[in-house]
Amino acid sequence: MSADALFKPFEFKGLRLKNRLVMAPMTRSFSPGGVPTEEVAQYYKRRADVGLIVSEGVGVDRPASLNDKNVPRFHGEKELAAWKRVIDEVHAAGGVMAPQLWHVGAVRTRDPEWTPPGPYDSPSGLSRPGKSFGAPMTEEEVADAVRAFAQAAADAKALGFDAVELHGAHGYLIDQFFWEGTNVREDAYGAKDLPGRARFAADILKAVRKAVGPDYPVIIRISQWKQQDYEVKLAQDPKALEAWLGALVDAGADILHCSQRRLWEPEFEGSDLNFAGWAKKLTGVPTITVGSVGLSGEFIAAYGGEGSKPASLDEVLRRLDRGDFDLVAVGRALLQDPEWTAKVRDGRTAELRDFDRTAMATLY
Repeated sequence: MSADALFKPFEFKGLRLKNRLVMAPMTRSFSPGGVPTEEVAQYYKRRADVGLIVSEGVGVDRPASLNDKNVPRFHGEKELAAWKRVIDEVHAAGGVMAPQLWHVGAVRTRDPEWTPPGPYDSPSGLSRPGKSFGAPMTEEEVADAVRAFAQAAADAKALGFDAVELHGAHGYLIDQFFWEGTNVREDAYGAKDLPGRARFAADILKAVRKAVGPDYPVIIRISQWKQQDYEVKLAQDPKALEAWLGALVDAGADILHCSQRRLWEPEFEGSDLNFAGWAKKLTGVPTITVGSVGLSGEFIAAYGGEGSKPASLDEVLRRLDRGDFDLVAVGRALLQDPEWTAKVRDGRTAELRDFDRTAMATLY
C-alpha cells in the first residue's frame, strides 16, 4: 500500500503536525545525573522528520520518581536549562516535541548500588499483587505528586514544548492506581471500579489543565498490559473501557496514546479494532496507536536479545485509512535509524534497517 496516509498533516488544538508519525517515548539513560546532554539534544534533532517527538520518560519533582540516575529529570534549574537546549534544537530542525512526564512508582532501581533520594511512592505499598514494596502514599504525598506533574507541565509550556504527555501506562505510578492488583486503598483514591481508581490520574489531568490552559495539548499514555503481568486487562469489555477513558477525557485529556505490544491484535472479541481503535470509537478524541510498527518482532523480546526485520506497514495503513486512529507511534525502528521516516516517505524500503539490540546501548 502507498504510505501517503502517514504523511498527511494533522491539526488539533495547538498541535500542527506535518505527518501522522510519532516518535514513541523510549528510555535511553544517557543523561548523567539526570541532566540531558548536547548528545541527547542532537539525538532528538536527528528525528525531527516525524510529526511529533515524544521524549523518553522524564522524572517529575518527587524524590523517587525515577529508578535510574541517568534518566533525565524535568525539574531543577540545571535540568530545565538543558531541556531548553533540546527543544530549541528540535525546533531549529522543524520538529515538534512533547516531554513524557513520568513517575515510576513502586519499581526497583536498575542499579543495585544506587537508590533514589527518598521513599518510593505507590498507592498501596505493592509492586504487584501480593508483593510488598515501600509504603502506601499518604494523602499529602498524593497531593504533592499531583502538584509535581502540574508544575512539570507548566515548565514544559514555558520552555516552548508543543505539548505534554503523561505516562499512565505499563505498571508505573499512575497505572498502579488504575490497577486493582496494586491499588487496594480504601480512601478516595481507591475503589472497586476502574473509574474510581482513575481519580489520581484525573486529579493530575485537572491540575495540568489548570497549569497550561485550555488550548495546550495534553496527551496521556495508557495500556491494558503491565510490565509486571503482560496478560492484565484493566477493562474487560467496551463498556468498562468507555467508563475508564471517559473519566480521563472529562478530566482534561486531549489525546489518548494507546500502548499495546502488537498493534494488529484486536482488543475485544467480535471486532478487529485494536486498543487505539476502540478508544477513539468510544471517546471521540484523537488516538495514537503503537506496538511493533515497522518490525517483525515485538519490543519485549528485544530485551531478551531478539532482533527484528523490517515489516510491512500495510496493516497500519489500512487501519489508519479506515479512521481507526489518528497517529502512529514508532519506537525501535526510529531508534535504530533516524532516517526511517524519510525512507518510508520516499519509498526506499530496501534501505530500511534490521533492528539489533545493540542499538539500545547507543545514542545514535
